[in-house]
Amino acid sequence: MVDPWITSDVQTMLAKSKHQDATLAALIYAIKLMRQAQIEPTELQLVILTNHLAEMVDRSITGAALADVDPEMFAGVSPEALQIADAVVAHIGNLADSEKYVASIHFETAKNNLKI
Repeated sequence: MVDPWITSDVQTMLAKSKHQDATLAALIYAIKLMRQAQIEPTELQLVILTNHLAEMVDRSITGAALADVDPEMFAGVSPEALQIADAVVAHIGNLADSEKYVASIHFETAKNNLKI
């Protein structure tokens, strides 16, 4: 059974990724963590997250590094979103620490959907 969060648009993004199986595994893991935290992303947010995960997986495999970021720029991100991002980065593996900060924005944005 296909996860209802993996819509046709998300599947299209997965099909475009260089490492489809690893990207799907990262997405399924991220979805699991979001559900545990009761975070429900929009379809567009999932498509964008899938694209970012595909890029993260590619960097993990190729050894390319994301530019360093200043963690202070992410001071407004909740500990929960950072925790999910950190877990996803660890799940993918072989990524720079800066990846969790950039990825945390996806989870923070989706978390704030409930406040609208």
